[in-house]
Amino acid sequence: MQLIYYLPIITTIVAICFSWEVANRYRQRQGLHLLWWCIGIVCFGLGTLVESCVTLFGWHPLLFRFWYIAGALLGAAPLAQGTVYLLINKKLAHILAVFLLLFVIIASTFVFLTPLDISLVENGELSGKVIEWEKVRLFSIFLNVYAVFFLGGGAFISAWRFYKQGKEHYHRFIGNVLIVIGTFCAAAGGASARMGHTEVLYVAELFALLIIYLGYRVNIKQIK
Repeated sequence: MQLIYYLPIITTIVAICFSWEVANRYRQRQGLHLLWWCIGIVCFGLGTLVESCVTLFGWHPLLFRFWYIAGALLGAAPLAQGTVYLLINKKLAHILAVFLLLFVIIASTFVFLTPLDISLVENGELSGKVIEWEKVRLFSIFLNVYAVFFLGGGAFISAWRFYKQGKEHYHRFIGNVLIVIGTFCAAAGGASARMGHTEVLYVAELFALLIIYLGYRVNIKQIK
């Protein structure tokens, strides 16, 4: 097996460090956006943890279902919801959070119920093409759009605002630009996975998380 298939192990370690740092910040500040970001990073890490298990122990239907929920459905949506709480009034953010949770519950139920065509598994790779109820895959498309719109779009708006505020906030401009890049990197990885290029997904996940982590660090601490 190519070494590239072991990248999720590194990504999982990065996710553990990242989520631990955000969790500590949440305990200090109690912001709902931090809680959702922490949940999002944990879900992202769970998805790459399952990928690591498949690499080490082989493909299994239950592992696939957990991977699809943690990775395809929850890989970035909770991170986007955190940005919603940061940029939008709480009442509307609460409404969107309830909608998101209900949507994920319904989508996850279908993922567990759908039959899987095991004959389509190639070299033990994870791919949504094994899902026999093809429309189930539409759930992940909606959630990915939700993530790109709010996480990437929110970071872009923040970057523009900080850019206009001058040199004092330039580090936050850079931090949000990095988050935008990381978001689109993750989206590209997801699109590649839908086309059957799992190895591209593994590379994109690692780079996306590292770039978003760097953007987060730059945002919270000015680099002199």
